Amino acid sequence: MSSGLDRRRFAFGAGIALLALPAGPAWATKADVAAKIKEIAGATPIRKGRVKIDLPVLVESANSVSLRVSVEQSLPHDQRVLSFHVFAEGNPLPNVAHFHFGPRAGRRMVATRIRLADSQTVIALAKCADGSIWLDSIEVLVALAACLD
Repeated sequence: MSSGLDRRRFAFGAGIALLALPAGPAWATKADVAAKIKEIAGATPIRKGRVKIDLPVLVESANSVSLRVSVEQSLPHDQRVLSFHVFAEGNPLPNVAHFHFGPRAGRRMVATRIRLADSQTVIALAKCADGSIWLDSIEVLVALAACLD
């Protein structure tokens, strides 16, 4: 009988502890994404071009969306892409993925699948060896949202 009371006290205490946690935003905001991009770019101006993001414009189910990020043209070695960073403005965690390339990496292209919480803008950044940062973005419409659990 004593163990039943202990379990009830523990459950009650755990419930009180959960109520005491501060409520934070459940979803990222555009300001959160801008802050993350600022962390990567610093004072470097961000330009459009060079990097290309491929996603379907209309997604039936956002549980598994194919994503491809690549560089549109081959770049000289001193301007090669060092990393790709992918952000989804409406996801709970906006920094969806980042990929780093070593000096011996071949073609700078990645393909993967991501989850999207809802219709939103997806942004890809490419950071180059010469210090330049390039951007591409696409607006994705989602019929059945993911990231709801």
